[in-house]
Amino acid sequence: MKFLNIMPCLLGLGLCLASNANAQIKKTSNPAVPGNFTQFVDPYIGTGGHGHVFLGASVPFGAVQLGPTNRSEGWDWCSGYHYSDSTIVGFSHTHLSGTGIGDLGDISVLPAVDDKLALYTHDKEVVKPGYYGVRMSPSNIHAELTASERVGFHRYTFPASTSAKIKINLRKGIGWDLATDTYIKQINDTTIAGYRFSRGWARDQRIYFTAIFSKPFEKFVASDSSAVLKGTEFRGKKLVATAYFKTSDQEQIQMRVGISPVSMENAALNIQAEIPGWNFDEIVNMADAAWNKELAKLDVKTSIMKDKRNFYTALYHTMIAPSTFNDHNGDYRGTDKKVYKNADFTNLTTFSLWDTYRAAHPLYTLIQPKRVNDMMKTMLAIYQQQGKLPVWHLMGNETNTMVGNPGIIVVADAVLKGFKFDHELAFEAMKKTAMLDERGLNFVKKLGYIPADSTVESVAMGLEYSIADWSIAEVARKMKKTADYNYFHKRGLNYQNYFDKQTQFMRAKVGPNKWRTPFDPIRSIHRSDDYTEGNAWQYTWLVPQDPAGLIKMMGGTAPFTKKLDSLFIVEGHLGDEASPDISGLIGQYAHGNEPSHHITYLYAYAKQPWKTAKHVRHILNDLYTDAPDGLSGNEDVGQMSSWYIFSALGFYPANPISGQYVFGSPLFDEATINLESGKKFNIKVQNNSPENIYIQSVSLNGKTLNSIFLKHEEITKGGNLTIIMGSQPSKTWGLK
Repeated sequence: MKFLNIMPCLLGLGLCLASNANAQIKKTSNPAVPGNFTQFVDPYIGTGGHGHVFLGASVPFGAVQLGPTNRSEGWDWCSGYHYSDSTIVGFSHTHLSGTGIGDLGDISVLPAVDDKLALYTHDKEVVKPGYYGVRMSPSNIHAELTASERVGFHRYTFPASTSAKIKINLRKGIGWDLATDTYIKQINDTTIAGYRFSRGWARDQRIYFTAIFSKPFEKFVASDSSAVLKGTEFRGKKLVATAYFKTSDQEQIQMRVGISPVSMENAALNIQAEIPGWNFDEIVNMADAAWNKELAKLDVKTSIMKDKRNFYTALYHTMIAPSTFNDHNGDYRGTDKKVYKNADFTNLTTFSLWDTYRAAHPLYTLIQPKRVNDMMKTMLAIYQQQGKLPVWHLMGNETNTMVGNPGIIVVADAVLKGFKFDHELAFEAMKKTAMLDERGLNFVKKLGYIPADSTVESVAMGLEYSIADWSIAEVARKMKKTADYNYFHKRGLNYQNYFDKQTQFMRAKVGPNKWRTPFDPIRSIHRSDDYTEGNAWQYTWLVPQDPAGLIKMMGGTAPFTKKLDSLFIVEGHLGDEASPDISGLIGQYAHGNEPSHHITYLYAYAKQPWKTAKHVRHILNDLYTDAPDGLSGNEDVGQMSSWYIFSALGFYPANPISGQYVFGSPLFDEATINLESGKKFNIKVQNNSPENIYIQSVSLNGKTLNSIFLKHEEITKGGNLTIIMGSQPSKTWGLK
């Protein structure tokens, strides 16, 4: 291992020692403070049930998610933490939030005075954006965590002990994550550095670190599995190292841990750039300020505090990822495992695109335009490195998780909305990705559908490809590429090939005129079925790009709405092996899983917007709560929360590449979107109440708006939207 100039860098950082007598952060029940939005965030929401959200300290879109990892394992511990648990095996520097697969959990740190299992109770925890604190038993150690973008900051308050220690565990991460190569070097008596390579969901993950202690350790030892190693430099597959101290009662030992996808040297430079000193409370305040700045982009007013907590917690959840995946100097490691120096954009990772293309990325185009450009440049760099746009990208790895080409949809939306990046390269990337022969695309090109006997989940795969292809066609039209438009528009209509007029469902085909039998529109068997985490009832509506075409195919608005009504009524057993992701059920509508998220808004296209309002209000009020199990399904890296944010504001991007936001039923009396340009888009809702859920009229800048949707450019120009509500459906609004 080459250390280059790491020694002077680390030694210089290690001299930054200072005593710290800062007061501990306490829970408060103070009245609301104007301009303080973090006070409305409850990080516990989604940590129970099947929410799978991250709990711990981070800053918006940061590389570090520093938080506790429980001893328990399993599906509900995909983030490493679940509200039902009471054990801590370490405080890890990377976590996923809301996924259905577990990974990461890198560089785990645990303070101790003995070898007993660390336990805790929730009344001994303090959780808020940018800070996590807990008092552990039986050790009586008070652990506190905060973070900058690339550095985790620990403060541990010990009892008097001659055997105080801090363990650094590189053995096992969360879920599928298993270490393949680990390394630690003792630089001096306050500084260590190393790396952890692992294989899991991300098949080749590499993370480097440097850790600096505020107090010299008396002894530093390491072991690989059960074998104790000698020396100051250690390498193995399952390293655990321990720094030993003597502590007086209430003595604090602090620790700064920088992480990097590139090198230990860069990890040290990240510490120097972001947290050069030892003022823990200052970093807590900086993290809080960073969260407040982002949360303030949406300012809502309501007397119902539950709704305000749900809203700002949801907004908080949308900014845990995509996460930064470069160093402070711009260096990052690409998908091809090469190091790219001094990039002119912030490279990102954790792209859960099958989930987030539907609402999270449209939300970013409104409130995170600068980061959207970084996301696009990241995705185009990924294309250049791996030959296609990302599907589900994690820590420099393509996981190919889920179906379709969602990266195409996200890039297309940004092109169509006029974001500034290389549109020619973007079109090249979209077209090449869509013309590959992998993942059923060979059948799409040849047959216009994917035979069910060629692959599982063929219907879901084909419908998702149709959305992506429609997206390419719209970009081709904007860029005046007529031949490409005609080709991809035709492919965008391939959804029609899956519709069985006799049953009125999207079905799997095994030949040009032959459906797969037997057919059950309700029963769904995970990973061996024709649908992805769903059934025919849910997937029949997966045509957000062409609702008018879907309505026509079903015979017009009357039969369309009749069948849509049935979706929310029909009940039936999904099957013993059904995916647990099919949750939040209303009839067969599954709000806990993303393919359903646009469905309630389809009523508006069929001239029945009041039914959209009725279902949206019900979901907002009943399927989102301010309790630990307050999400009806996985958070899915911001998508569940993005649905809530848009719908609570009063509109939703039912077609995520149209630049149109379909009206529903606004939850708040007032809301302001504080745009990055400095302009404001103000929403005022009159006669709003739990009973008055139906829109009666809409005006934009004083002019009556009869359309069922707002346009993206109407919002970004700034202005004033007034919505008048009533207790009965309007007989005129939204019917044209």
